[in-house]
Amino acid sequence: MDLKLWLSILMVCEMAESIGSGKSWLISVPSKIPVLESSCVVIPCEYDYPTKGNLWKKWRGYWTRGDETVASNNPKFKLKQEFKGRSRITGTIESNDCTWQLDDVRETDTGPFHLTIEIPRHSKFIFSKDPVTLDVFREYIRDLFNNPKPFTLINNHASATCTVTHACPSSPPKFSWSHPGKTKTSSKKLKEGLWSTKSTLTFTPEEADFNKPLKCTVNFNDKKTAEGSVLLVKKST
Repeated sequence: MDLKLWLSILMVCEMAESIGSGKSWLISVPSKIPVLESSCVVIPCEYDYPTKGNLWKKWRGYWTRGDETVASNNPKFKLKQEFKGRSRITGTIESNDCTWQLDDVRETDTGPFHLTIEIPRHSKFIFSKDPVTLDVFREYIRDLFNNPKPFTLINNHASATCTVTHACPSSPPKFSWSHPGKTKTSSKKLKEGLWSTKSTLTFTPEEADFNKPLKCTVNFNDKKTAEGSVLLVKKST
């Protein structure tokens, strides 16, 4: 055998062994995410592997539940029937981004789910010790006003803030109020795959608005709603 060809084969074999050793494969992913049924969830995911370099570009990544494939970066890959049309890897596997989005979450979508990475001609690694589970709940029962209390006027203006925690930044909840006014909505990232989105309503109340509930309604994915209310109290002089 030609010496150069033999050395090339040896280098490829050593690289494959190094990549597949499992000693330096790392992943950053939430272990458990609370999710409202019928809404969506984005599972943030980043991974790292031992050997860098000019490897085969068309990498394969897929999420599994047991021996069932529930998401893949290959659109031609056959998924488990119940996940078809609502599950996809949104990250770029070759760039170490294994983020996965699941829409229309069902009560049975609890997992555990595991990520597998395949680098063609080199290696395959299953993150078997880093499962992701979903804590699916049916109704959003948290307090939208964070322990609501009667609120009063500030410079003749009333202002109230309605806040929800969710797991789908690509499709955040929608807010509506029982009173017209100026609204401002913002979101911020929390931890473990969760986000906080809030809506603040500001208006100038009339006499008839006092001592009546001001309602905030939140719509999740056009399928689930949650509602909360607070009272506007006229401060005595």
